[in-house]
Amino acid sequence: MNRNKDQVVIIDYGTGNIASLKNSFAFLGIPAVVSSDQTVIQNASKLVLPGVGAFKPAREKLTKNNLDELVSIKARKGTPLLGICLGMQLLFTRSLEFGDCAGLDLIPGKVEAIKGVKKIPHMGWNQIKIVKSDPLFKSILDQSYFYFVHSFICKPEDTELISAQCTYGQTFCAVVRKENIIGMQFHPEKSGSMGLKLLENFYKQIIS
Repeated sequence: MNRNKDQVVIIDYGTGNIASLKNSFAFLGIPAVVSSDQTVIQNASKLVLPGVGAFKPAREKLTKNNLDELVSIKARKGTPLLGICLGMQLLFTRSLEFGDCAGLDLIPGKVEAIKGVKKIPHMGWNQIKIVKSDPLFKSILDQSYFYFVHSFICKPEDTELISAQCTYGQTFCAVVRKENIIGMQFHPEKSGSMGLKLLENFYKQIIS
């Protein structure tokens, strides 16, 4: 097992863009492994929770693999955790997708359907507006484009946790941060140079 103290562990629980995310970190020269092994995850200095698909099945897979409690404990103890797309939504208290389902409750709030548009999912490139200064956005230009694929949005109870917003039918949270816990509704691994820069900043700027 690689015991690099700065190693990123991409959590493999049966859903997510694992390959493209790992390739992005490799391109940046960042040590990253994909794993579902509890010992590997326990020893990680930084965690990434990816996710594609529906909330409830993803939540059930986390539980089935006994990873939900481990990830929550690691995050609450200060390990930097990045949730991407559905992985971001799982950080929240609950989701209303196909019924009411409990999330990891690392960020108080709920996940609900996008409103005010005819075309769902929100798929493609869209701009984000940075609304809060953060080292995460070092060298990231405001109104930069990122790649989105989602039908639901996150609504944190504390709007001060919103770091960036996007507008598609309605203005919603694109990046959320609660101390060491970060969520991105878009896919940085599919968002060109700006997305790669965000991943690099997560690795370099977030103190473990």
